[in-house]
Amino acid sequence: MNTLRSMNIVKRIALVAHDNKKADLLDWAKYNKRVLGHHQLLATGTTGRLLEEALEIPVFKLLSGPLGGDQQLGAMIAEGKLDMIIFFWDPMEAQPHDSDVKALLRVAVAWNIIIACNRLTADFVLTSVLMNKNISTVAPDYSGYLNRKVV
Repeated sequence: MNTLRSMNIVKRIALVAHDNKKADLLDWAKYNKRVLGHHQLLATGTTGRLLEEALEIPVFKLLSGPLGGDQQLGAMIAEGKLDMIIFFWDPMEAQPHDSDVKALLRVAVAWNIIIACNRLTADFVLTSVLMNKNISTVAPDYSGYLNRKVV
C-alpha cells in the first residue's frame, strides 16, 4: 500500500549540471533567482560553488558528482530528504560516471521525486502552482519487494 509523504512549501531542491551544461544551469538559476531564494538549495561540487557565487544565496554543497555527490543525492532521496532535482545533464557526451547518473535517475523515479533534466521542464516545475503549497505525494510501498522470497 502506498503512503503519503509531505512536501513543505519550502522545497529541498538539488541543482546539478554536467560540465558542458553548467553555463545553462547558471543562466537558468539567475533568471529564477527570486523563486529559488525561497527554497533550500543544494548542489554537487563545482556546480554548488558556481551557483552560490552567481546567486549570492546559500547553497549546501555536496561532493562532486563523480566523487560521490550523485550517490549522496541518491541517499538523500531514499531517506526522504530531497523534494526535487534540477539536473542539466549532457546527452551528447558520455560521462565517466554514467552509471552513477543512471542510478540517480533510477532512484529518483523509484521514490517519486520530481526531476527536471532540461530547461523547459525546469521552467514548468518552478512555475507550477504546487511550488507554493504544502502538498502530499505518494511514496511507493516496496514492502512486497523487500519481503519477497529469495532462493
